[in-house]
Amino acid sequence: MEFCDECGSMMKTDDGTWVCGSCGYEKGRDESRSYTVTEGQETTEIIESTTEESGLPTTEVVCPKCGHNRANWYMQQIRSADESETRFLICTECEHKWREDDH
Repeated sequence: MEFCDECGSMMKTDDGTWVCGSCGYEKGRDESRSYTVTEGQETTEIIESTTEESGLPTTEVVCPKCGHNRANWYMQQIRSADESETRFLICTECEHKWREDDH
């Protein structure tokens, strides 16, 4: 595994050269080191789900984008552990995502 000298992102190998997917920086491979190269994930292996299939709980709340009155929701800790979780909502109609803080 190689990391970009410019931005720190993980790099991918392309015909013997390391290429950063974020900033495009390239560098040659060090032939004195051994590498294990894995194939990328096939498109057919990627599973996409919609909010209808998500299994998330649903609540009555007005979407700020489309005005629909139902949304799926989940809680996530995004601040320090001594502060409460943030509730994220996803509109069941337009899939707009927003959050509600408790302050």
